Amino acid sequence: MLTKQYSVKVFEVTLEDENEFIAFFDKNYVMFTNHLISIYGDVSTKIDKYLQEKNLKYIVNTQLPKKRASKNTLKLQEVEEEKKEVPEKEIKKPVEKIQDNLKVIDKLVRSGQELKIRGDLLLLNRVNSGGSIVIEGNLIITQIVEGDIRCNGNFMMLQASHKANIVFHEVEVDNKYLQDKLNRVELINNEIRITPVLKETKWA
Repeated sequence: MLTKQYSVKVFEVTLEDENEFIAFFDKNYVMFTNHLISIYGDVSTKIDKYLQEKNLKYIVNTQLPKKRASKNTLKLQEVEEEKKEVPEKEIKKPVEKIQDNLKVIDKLVRSGQELKIRGDLLLLNRVNSGGSIVIEGNLIITQIVEGDIRCNGNFMMLQASHKANIVFHEVEVDNKYLQDKLNRVELINNEIRITPVLKETKWA
């Protein structure tokens, strides 16, 4: 007696709709040229002819050994998922680390540099001309601002500067309303209010 043992890949499918079956294999049959197709359902003459034309080997309503079948049998849904293109990994951009929604920076914002902050920011330095800060939270700047500020938080606190371009909730803040010391700028009842905070501000 001559025997041979084969490791066979099996694709299992339940045949419910003839057109859906043919449409699926029209798109994917190349993947199964080395598989044994295990079909559960009624195989019509049309399906039989179609599979022969595609040179696909199949069995009908055959119960396969469960242990072997579980390793090599693919479900229709799994094949569709495997066929989906894997999206390219998104390039992870550096995320600002926020501690309790507050980020503290003690470095100069130089010309050409842009800070984008999702939370709140306390800047213990100046913003040079050509530098910019775009922030969704609250902003406090302890030193002079000569660059661009775009703030959408509840408030911001900063000093007056004739060179600064300050926009708060899409409204440009006129520098002439800012005092030489620290000012609190906030949006109340759709109106921007500017209030001097202290006559003299000292930062430790």
